Amino acid sequence: MDIEEIKQLIQLMVDNDLSEVDISDGESNISLKRGPGDQPIVTAVPAVPAAAPPPAAGEAPPVEPPAEELLEIRSPMVGTFYAAPSPDSDSYVAVGTSVGEETVVCIIEAMKVMNEIKAECNGTIAEICVKNAQPVEFGQVLFRVRPT
Repeated sequence: MDIEEIKQLIQLMVDNDLSEVDISDGESNISLKRGPGDQPIVTAVPAVPAAAPPPAAGEAPPVEPPAEELLEIRSPMVGTFYAAPSPDSDSYVAVGTSVGEETVVCIIEAMKVMNEIKAECNGTIAEICVKNAQPVEFGQVLFRVRPT
């Protein structure tokens, strides 16, 4: 971010009586807070988390459990996620539901067209990553599937 963008953000805070704003843009993060004298305090926040300190001599490093290999069902388009074919119907899938390659798992509405999204893998739904009627982006993870 350059100084002009920061000045615009500060003016936006003053105009809208905001006391705090946090913005992330790619790898850049900025946090603006207005103090008691209405002077904004600018803090740049590093996008990369700090590295954990090395273990002290004689200590064993913590053992992390192996990550479970889950398949991801991603959104093929931008639109609105719907878990069921209609508001009064049951969801296509729930956590624990077995799915096959041709199993419809949800609908994504894009430009007033309802697009059925298929699992395209075999397994069991381990996680539903979005809520009903939530907007989704291209490539966003919708479901995680434990392969069978």
